Amino acid sequence: MLARWRQQSQQWPIDFWLVGLISLLLVIGLMMVASSSIAISEKRFGDSTHYFMRQLFSVGLGFAAAYILFQIPLSFWEKHRGKLFLFALFLLVLVLIVGREINGSKRWLPLLVMNFQPSEFMKLVIVVFMAGYLNRHANAVKESFEAVIRLALPFGVMAILLLMEPDYGSTFVIAVMITGMLLIAGAPWRYFVLTVLPMASLLAILVVISPYRMARVSSFLDPWQDPFGSGYQLTQALIALGSGEWFGAGIGGSVQKLLYLPDAHTDFLFSIYGEEFGFIGVLFLVLLYLAILYRLFRIGRKALDKEYFFGGMIAYGIGIWIILQAMINMGVNLGAFPTKGLTLPLMSYGGSSVLLLLSALALVFRVDYETRRGLPPKTEQAGSETGETA
Repeated sequence: MLARWRQQSQQWPIDFWLVGLISLLLVIGLMMVASSSIAISEKRFGDSTHYFMRQLFSVGLGFAAAYILFQIPLSFWEKHRGKLFLFALFLLVLVLIVGREINGSKRWLPLLVMNFQPSEFMKLVIVVFMAGYLNRHANAVKESFEAVIRLALPFGVMAILLLMEPDYGSTFVIAVMITGMLLIAGAPWRYFVLTVLPMASLLAILVVISPYRMARVSSFLDPWQDPFGSGYQLTQALIALGSGEWFGAGIGGSVQKLLYLPDAHTDFLFSIYGEEFGFIGVLFLVLLYLAILYRLFRIGRKALDKEYFFGGMIAYGIGIWIILQAMINMGVNLGAFPTKGLTLPLMSYGGSSVLLLLSALALVFRVDYETRRGLPPKTEQAGSETGETA
């Protein structure tokens, strides 16, 4: 039966196993947003379904964007990746000027239908930009560190703009995404130290000189030292997870979501999920993310096997993005990492996150579609575009 399924799946236009896994994750996410936001929605808006309806709208908008992006050949993104990166930098500058400030951070551009987060858009752009760069300079990256250093200027500007918001979490995620794609492309392991270490050192310095950030780190190390002050959010999250025990309190049975745990529907939705579904539910969710990662990497490997380097690197880059952000979010909820302000992919409340992740997955499905149909363009040669070096 398994062999028959594999044979049938080879005839599909896209990977429907991945479609099913993503759909399941979205359904669980919508269910958890509805459950975790009941109390805060009622308190703020007098409507217990306010955040759920907005998340449902964002998912619908994400599907519409994904459908449109799926129709566009990947050669278009490869050709215009430089312009896309400049536009993303422009949005990062714009958010510092006219962005909406929430909890001391300017990360959102107020649009008519939602608050748009340029840092989420930058994550997608980085994947496309790096895939194109590595496609053009794959051999140089393996042999010369100069090809890696060439990325320092554009990504240095990007990092400075992100840190000015400030958005430390997105800066770290992007740095690891870049390094991961370099390593998959064949760059030596020493480049990991040369690229991530300076970024990690800078983030550490910024934490040390900022009393607010330092307080968050110290509270993460020992939240019970001040359980009603700086450690309040983490202690409530740990109480929620502990209350779930093996099988959880059942959907809707969480107590911590009743205005005890702040950000229960956003950054700490995982804790409410653990309270309602228990250890078994958490294990199932981890396996679900790992299954999605496997399918994404499988698409990337098949693309590389057919010498479609640009498409393969897109699939790998987006896989790194999703699993890394999921790991960090779960780690924050479990007290393994300090609070980063990163959502749980395709689950936590957040219009920009859902919209951009669905758009990113549309590119992966386009990679799969072109690979299965034998449509990948010939590998672009370095310097083939007039006046373009990156």
